[in-house]
Amino acid sequence: MKVTVVGAGNVGATCANVLAHNEVCNEVVLLDIKEGYAEGKALDMWETSPINSFDTRLVGSTNDYAKTANSDVVVITSGIPRKPGMSRDDLIATNAGIVKSVTENVIANSPEAILICVSNPLDVMTYATYLTAKKDSRKVMGMAGILDTARYRSFLALELDCSPKDIQAVLMGGHGDTMVPLPRYTTVGGIPVTELVSEERLNAIVERTKKGGGEIVNLLGTSGYYAPGAAAAQMVEAICKDQKRIFPVCAWLQGEYGMSDIYLGVPVKLGRNGIEEIIELELNSDEKALLADSAVAVRGVMQVLDDMNAVI
Repeated sequence: MKVTVVGAGNVGATCANVLAHNEVCNEVVLLDIKEGYAEGKALDMWETSPINSFDTRLVGSTNDYAKTANSDVVVITSGIPRKPGMSRDDLIATNAGIVKSVTENVIANSPEAILICVSNPLDVMTYATYLTAKKDSRKVMGMAGILDTARYRSFLALELDCSPKDIQAVLMGGHGDTMVPLPRYTTVGGIPVTELVSEERLNAIVERTKKGGGEIVNLLGTSGYYAPGAAAAQMVEAICKDQKRIFPVCAWLQGEYGMSDIYLGVPVKLGRNGIEEIIELELNSDEKALLADSAVAVRGVMQVLDDMNAVI
């Protein structure tokens, strides 16, 4: 199988590296617009193959989409971070233009590929990918829920001084401050987390999770990349290996949870055909209200893109 990662920055390079090390596919193509950048990173990664014992081939490309032809999965990480003085609308306009161009080139060379968007603002960039790709929505999704859930689980593991392997959890909604963690669906070795962590501490962990990206930015001066890259790679692995994993991803809703025509984080079954099933949880009234609030925030950002497209 063949996987392309568009964008050889920190997130894209991390994703490609994880895919190669885990031998998820036969070939990983890393593409970037900066001359020699993807080639250099791909070569550096390949030179670790004798040390780390993998044989997934790594290919770098400077904007040559012909090298991405016939990819089974394409991860889109392209875009710029928000800069001082840049409004949210400016960021959306700039990154939507980048994502649109990338998607057009990807589809021209790999019309059957499953697309995973990692570019920010995540929910609306996934929407932009979907509008451009004109594909079955089950094959166009965004990476956010796995990252947010991983942060939540890692914080809980620190709180409980236990292995993060034993913690299972679900988060829903938009990527950002309006995400909806679900402590009721969080378990530690099968034990409800509410029996192990006080409500006060659990609420504090939930709030830390919501601001998890900002915490990294404050520490590093840039966005995180190890966890986002690994999260995207986990989605790719579930698809390439047809694992039927249950993950929260940014998916196009058509009636699920009473919502339509919106990209929102929900639990799905992920396999060779992309999103093979959207799983509808029984939410209580408080959880439904939080999800509805998150949807309002996401629709507001999607509307910005719709208005821009209408003007164009």
